Amino acid sequence: MSKEIKIKKRTLFISLAVIVLVGLIVFSYSRTSVYTTNQDADVKELEAKFAVLSKANTNSCGGTFNYVTSKSPDQRIQGSCCGPMNFHRYTEQIEALKKYSKYEKIPSDPYDVSVSSAQELLSYQKEIVLSNEQQVIYDEATGLSHEGGPCCCKCWHWYAYEGLAKYLIVEENFTSEQIAEVWDISDACGGSGHVEGGGHGHT
Repeated sequence: MSKEIKIKKRTLFISLAVIVLVGLIVFSYSRTSVYTTNQDADVKELEAKFAVLSKANTNSCGGTFNYVTSKSPDQRIQGSCCGPMNFHRYTEQIEALKKYSKYEKIPSDPYDVSVSSAQELLSYQKEIVLSNEQQVIYDEATGLSHEGGPCCCKCWHWYAYEGLAKYLIVEENFTSEQIAEVWDISDACGGSGHVEGGGHGHT
């Protein structure tokens, strides 16, 4: 093989390698740009929703069954029941709840729950009777949860999420750890406490 052919082959190989490298860099940059753009859009969407929910007052610390049943099913229960909402805490909760997105009974946003969903969960609280073994799971979840149960106070949210827990234990075979986690990341009390670490400081 002549020296000239060898040089041409080497040049072609280097050129192809450069093209592939440039292609990989461009592809990686474009993926990063798309991810960043989508992430920015998600943050802006959450900020817009937070601006509405943090000022909403249809949630109530004292409201229980009658509070929910008195509302129209097409209405929504929005806002926190106790302390002011905290944006960082709110984004943590929304992100953590994505883990359970395949379970349609679990509200994706605890600060924005449809009345129809709340009414359904409250019906589970009344109608579902746990077996002894299932009650043990529920009781263990109560001990594991940050608030010692579904919420910081025995409002509609407490009883609705008690019904949700019963449903998830009976129909989805949830463990006590899973129930406790769902309760913790579905807290609607407000405040700046983190999803992990326990305790929800109200600001």
